[in-house]
Amino acid sequence: MFLPFFENLREANIPVSLREYLTFLEAVKAGLVTYDIEAFYVLGRVAMVKDERHLDRYDRAFAATFQGLDDIKLGDVLEAVDIPADWLEKMAEKHLSAEEKAEIEAMGGFDKLMETLKERLKEQEGRHQGGNKWVGTAGTSPFGAYGYNPEGVRIGQAESRHQRAVKVWDKREFKNLDGNVELGTRNIKVALKRLRAWARDGAHDELDLDGTIRATAEHGYLDVKTRPERRNAVKVLLFLDIGGSMDPYIKLVEELFSAARSEFKHMEHFYFHNCLYEGVWRDNARRWDAQTPTWEVLRTYGPDYKCIFVGDASMSPYEIAYPGGANEHWNAEAGSVWLERAREQWPNHIWINPLPEQHWPYTQSISMIQKQFENRMVPMTLDGISKGMRELI
Repeated sequence: MFLPFFENLREANIPVSLREYLTFLEAVKAGLVTYDIEAFYVLGRVAMVKDERHLDRYDRAFAATFQGLDDIKLGDVLEAVDIPADWLEKMAEKHLSAEEKAEIEAMGGFDKLMETLKERLKEQEGRHQGGNKWVGTAGTSPFGAYGYNPEGVRIGQAESRHQRAVKVWDKREFKNLDGNVELGTRNIKVALKRLRAWARDGAHDELDLDGTIRATAEHGYLDVKTRPERRNAVKVLLFLDIGGSMDPYIKLVEELFSAARSEFKHMEHFYFHNCLYEGVWRDNARRWDAQTPTWEVLRTYGPDYKCIFVGDASMSPYEIAYPGGANEHWNAEAGSVWLERAREQWPNHIWINPLPEQHWPYTQSISMIQKQFENRMVPMTLDGISKGMRELI
């Protein structure tokens, strides 16, 4: 019965498996949803969508499969058991002769039409088919679907039939989560989850169910076994560009920082400005009072750390290429020298840029850092961070 729904999901490039589809059917059979289109929509999304990037595709596949379902009342369903949907649609279409069409007058312009629609929606209490006034189907009312009116508002119809509607009320307003939008904390966590290496360490404080069953079977009495909790063993070193041209991205970087702290148990972070030089900061508010030498960072954190730079890379080219080019102090060595040392110390590295990717070619400094990082620069979008996590694996 719901096979077309499954097929539409697959055609929308949602990677739904047969097992997930069967789980969805079991939930429906168990009566988790009954005559509630909203609950049915949520159930399908929970059972068959694993990635937030696919929510918009799910909405479109759901709409394509169940279009018009919310117009059908329970009484209609009971009276029309097992009638094919395409029969009902064709029965609902209104076919008028040329003389009948000529007898139907327009309502007097767009403003009058929209004003009347507002009044009808306030007055109407249910679904209506046929007739010449209410919002419904197969009538001569100026509001609805599969009918006829020389100046109408088309509502709930797949495509045009008479090319006479002055407004179509079926504009989609879905939120785009398809991977090319800037992120919030929740979406960043989704992307960061791709960088994981599970390990069990620490105290034995988690029940080992399989080990307990095995030991109990071998010894003939209850033998409880415990084990260390499984944790993400990935080590991350985060360098955050703060100040200047990064000010518009403060909230976004804060969200990235918050998501990274919750996702990675082994994470260290430092602040820098524009480019990496001989000193970085733990506390950006005390920039010049509490500087940490970059050499100390290079010696402290081994090559097993994943190194992530976050910055818009927008600066004077001299700040990267020349000694003394930094805008806040005199740097004895060029920024590119320090960036190269970081790349050599931490072979697994990327640069995340919050500036939209389409603007990158117009800034020389971005091109310079892209080249030095061998194109390991990614945009701060869901797809961009996902790509970056794959680079770090």
